[in-house]
Amino acid sequence: MIDELDRRLIALLRSDSRMPAASLAQALKVSRGTVQNRIDRLMARGVIQGFTIRTKPELEANRVRAMMCIEIEGERAGAVVKALRGFPEVDKVHSTNGRWDLVAELDVETLAEFSRALDHIREIEGIASTETSILLATQKA
Repeated sequence: MIDELDRRLIALLRSDSRMPAASLAQALKVSRGTVQNRIDRLMARGVIQGFTIRTKPELEANRVRAMMCIEIEGERAGAVVKALRGFPEVDKVHSTNGRWDLVAELDVETLAEFSRALDHIREIEGIASTETSILLATQKA
């Protein structure tokens, strides 16, 4: 379970995961040791699973990103999600409600890679149908 201090710490790290512990401590009005202990605890419990970077949108402009909506046959969701985890082109997989069972975020370098990824994903046993939309521009990050 996380408390309000953990939530505020996570929010600051989401904004800038490279913010020094001393700056985090100052912003949260706690000691640097408290911040470091909280981060260590959150990582040990799997709440924080890692740190990442954001790049300038111009650097990502030529990448092909897409959302693939997936309908699953019967009770095969677990097997499909497990298979999708094996694809480096699949950035994230979300379960959802409504017409589609899953939404997969795809991220590749080229249209040729994108086409190959779609072909291979559609071969996964348990996928009944898919609908994929390429993301053209991001309006808010």
